[in-house]
Amino acid sequence: MKNREKYTDEQWDELASFLSGEITGKPELTEEFIRDEGLQKTGMKWKEIKDMNDNREIDVDKAWKKVTDRLDQAETERGEIRKLTIGNIILRVAALGLILVTLGTGSFLLYNKVQFQKQLTLSTGPDQKNLLVELNDGSKIYLNRNSELTYKKNFGKNDRSVHLSGEAFFQIAPDQDKPFIIDAGNANVKVVGTSFNVITENQNSEVEVFVKTGKVLLSDTENIRAVELIPGDIGKIDALKAEKTVNTDPNYLSWNTGLLVYNGQSLDVVLKDLKRVYNMDIVADDKSILENRWTSPIDNQSEETIIRLICASFNLGYSKDGNVYHLSKK
Repeated sequence: MKNREKYTDEQWDELASFLSGEITGKPELTEEFIRDEGLQKTGMKWKEIKDMNDNREIDVDKAWKKVTDRLDQAETERGEIRKLTIGNIILRVAALGLILVTLGTGSFLLYNKVQFQKQLTLSTGPDQKNLLVELNDGSKIYLNRNSELTYKKNFGKNDRSVHLSGEAFFQIAPDQDKPFIIDAGNANVKVVGTSFNVITENQNSEVEVFVKTGKVLLSDTENIRAVELIPGDIGKIDALKAEKTVNTDPNYLSWNTGLLVYNGQSLDVVLKDLKRVYNMDIVADDKSILENRWTSPIDNQSEETIIRLICASFNLGYSKDGNVYHLSKK
């Protein structure tokens, strides 16, 4: 209908005459008509009709009716095309929406994956011990001095694994389906539910594990060497061997409990334990002092109390140089 309104009735009569072959020239009006792509197609159709009826007399009124009919049909076709175009647009918008939703979902999943993989790290300094870490599954971990524990923010969702550097005592909540795994650097510790102590690097550069309750599997990172430990066992593993022995040190876990018990051990042993448990540096200026035997328990007393007990027991004197106590004979 837009094309019909483009020309006056007189102009359409002239165009009909041209299309029907009654006039042969290409006046300005007909040239404009042909240049219009949509109308040009209509003109071609008209020409085809005319060629099929060369022997018939052309009636202008009939020609005009044919032109208007073709224009109406052209409008209808364009309407259908427009519908199809709109349909395509809708499909494209829907597809784009689906892509955006997919990308959005993927981004959400990726975001959550990144979130789930975020790690928490807790560490202790030289003057801090027994830092308690309570995990989502109910497990408890106590960090000794100069230690570091790392675990995923979503700990327990898919697995129960942590990384330890230093020393810690573990009280693990039972879960048969999700073993508790400790990455100790050069070794792995795997348990279901138990309590034990882990040192990631002892004086001999070994990973060392002491089991208090339950069972523990200590293995190298490639699962080539492994030992199973039961209560009272100490397992040690390095690059060459994995072995276990029975613990004979009653004060093995004293760093955690603060309680030291003795039954005639030499003062040399006591001073080493005090360094480990209370971070006390005590030096005997006379080496013979270290031969004295100690039998009294030490249970979370202050440094000043401990040093005075030692001096009173063996008739010794002491001085302090910075953080170091010096024992001397009177």
